[in-house]
Amino acid sequence: MGVKHFRQVFDLETSEIEALLARSAVLKQHAKDGFPYRPALGKSLGLLFEKPSTRTRISFEAAMFQLGGNVTFMSSRDLQLKRGEPLKDTARVLARYLDCLVVRTFSQSVVDELAEWSGIPVINGLSDTHHPCQALSDIMTVIEKKGDLKALKIAWVGDGNNVAHSWIQAASRLGFSLTLACPEGYFPDENLLKEAKSVARSPIELTTDPAEAVSGADVINTDVWTSMGQEDEASGRRAVFEPYQVNAELIKKAKPDAVVLHCLPAHRGEEITEEVLEGPQSVVWDQAENKMHLHKALLEHLMGLYSGIT
Repeated sequence: MGVKHFRQVFDLETSEIEALLARSAVLKQHAKDGFPYRPALGKSLGLLFEKPSTRTRISFEAAMFQLGGNVTFMSSRDLQLKRGEPLKDTARVLARYLDCLVVRTFSQSVVDELAEWSGIPVINGLSDTHHPCQALSDIMTVIEKKGDLKALKIAWVGDGNNVAHSWIQAASRLGFSLTLACPEGYFPDENLLKEAKSVARSPIELTTDPAEAVSGADVINTDVWTSMGQEDEASGRRAVFEPYQVNAELIKKAKPDAVVLHCLPAHRGEEITEEVLEGPQSVVWDQAENKMHLHKALLEHLMGLYSGIT
């Protein structure tokens, strides 16, 4: 059996994702109960990051420590990659030292090439195209707060970015309804959307009207208007995305008990208001915590750590 990687949501089958989500909830409860579970004793996780991070880095570090393993953090500027060493050489060397590698980078091709040449599992901790770990931990939070995914209407408001791409693939795999409201010129990747819709069991729809997207929604999700690497576009993006702000007026169009997600960091007063972010419908802090528990389940799955202990 070959090495299993997690470069995008579509790398996992529906049954695998459902098992991961269920296992994440179990591991979260273990942590709350103080139940010692250390299947990763003697194992090492590498974090190779080209982009800065708060939640992804620390949640993976905490996840691996809670599983009993060790973590090595590597910035690309500190490695021989900076001096031109090929990715394929780096991948093969790291695979001799580590048991799993998380990569946070710009180009999806970096993740794919490392996975191609690596003899250990490679996890996409973020690329410009996908953010699969984020989407799955977000969905863990939705299940925790709202129950059966297939009974929900979920809305995405804002940029058709990497997180949106992973949500689209997750909707296709898990069979829930997803409506994305994005401005013209900032739609999700056309081919990715087409592929996801072709195998989806519930509607995945795209609109330019945020009010339409959130009408009757159970979940409202958003992200920053300007992602890392797009800083030169910030002022222009603010003008385009202003009508897509998640504010009190917009969330009134959703169901009264709708929850609001934001993967953070948030720019208060831009994509979301302070009132909504700190309000009673916001679940962003649980959402942030759940990254750690989802990552534990993912590491356990990809590294083959599960021993039958529930």
